[in-house]
Amino acid sequence: MLRVAIVGCGKIADQHAEQILRISGCEIVGVCDREERMARQLQERLNVGRWFTEVQDLLNKAKPDVVHITSPPQSHYPVGKLCLEAGRHVYVEKPFTVTVEEADDLIRLADRGNLKLTVGHNAQFSHAANRMRKLVAEGYLGGPPLHLESYYSYDLGDAGYAKALLGDRRHWIRMLPGGLLQNTISHGISKVAEFLKGDAPEVIAFGFTSQFLRSIGETEIIDELRVILHDGAATAYFTFSSQMRPTLHQLRMYGPKNGLIVDERQQTLIKVKGSPYKSYLEQFLPPWSYAKQYAANSFGNVRKFLNADFQEGYGMKVLIQSFYRSISDGEPSPIPYSEILRTSRIMDEIFSQLRSAQNALGARRSAAELLQHQHSVKE
Repeated sequence: MLRVAIVGCGKIADQHAEQILRISGCEIVGVCDREERMARQLQERLNVGRWFTEVQDLLNKAKPDVVHITSPPQSHYPVGKLCLEAGRHVYVEKPFTVTVEEADDLIRLADRGNLKLTVGHNAQFSHAANRMRKLVAEGYLGGPPLHLESYYSYDLGDAGYAKALLGDRRHWIRMLPGGLLQNTISHGISKVAEFLKGDAPEVIAFGFTSQFLRSIGETEIIDELRVILHDGAATAYFTFSSQMRPTLHQLRMYGPKNGLIVDERQQTLIKVKGSPYKSYLEQFLPPWSYAKQYAANSFGNVRKFLNADFQEGYGMKVLIQSFYRSISDGEPSPIPYSEILRTSRIMDEIFSQLRSAQNALGARRSAAELLQHQHSVKE
């Protein structure tokens, strides 16, 4: 029996607990949060283990084999380090850490202690993503991807989360080096990082505050991001937006022969034939092929739903199960460490470029204000 603990008892902890309780051969032996009422309410609702307010007490008294860290990102590194040094396997919710240096240190600790470590990029393990990965492995693209496009949208119209973030100038998300982006984009970046090979792809990033946020007086949060990545023979685009509609959670990939489109919201996987048809057939046959594929996706999703295999947290369940098997059966970690580091390194570079751009803009504004002041003094 695998003994599991959860550190951080906010909203995401409920999703972890729900999936953990679906998996046989494990039990939740403890939950922990600095706020006593948060820890107590989760323990009472789940009727599992014990509750704690200190991680060290959790480790000493509940004695878990594996710890899920679902607290804010700033705590991921210190809590992860404490758990790994105590000999526990660790599942860290996204984003993995605040910096790539922290990520590298946790991975070194895990390797040194012969422990398992993973990150909550559960979108990579959905039904559609799993089918996509199988087709890529079978060679459908005709070789490694030459170009990828990842889209990840976030609706700031979500009253609960957005109101808390926009209404609190001291919200923990604002304290992250990458702000809102750092807490959200790893799902989209990791989908691209999975298929890149180099340790440090070239990154060109452009971010800005949407007109919507500016209209309500919010100028600090960057909620629109466009990124170009170059890695040897492969290129990629990443788009994050809080405003574009429809909201997309999508990955497009193109190889030497064919392409694939994965839509996480619709749970569809579409094959894109690379070679064109002759003459007017190009206008007739591809639409028919796509229609048949969408219909097949729809019927498949209905079957999974009727078989109770289509729950919202399916990807998280698969990732957790794979992680637990890596612990119990000695299998490789479900997400390679090189991929975790690549994702972290890309994100670090994005935020570094955005900070430089903001500093340069601030300097230009200060210079303009100074010139304006000098001009007014002369007059």
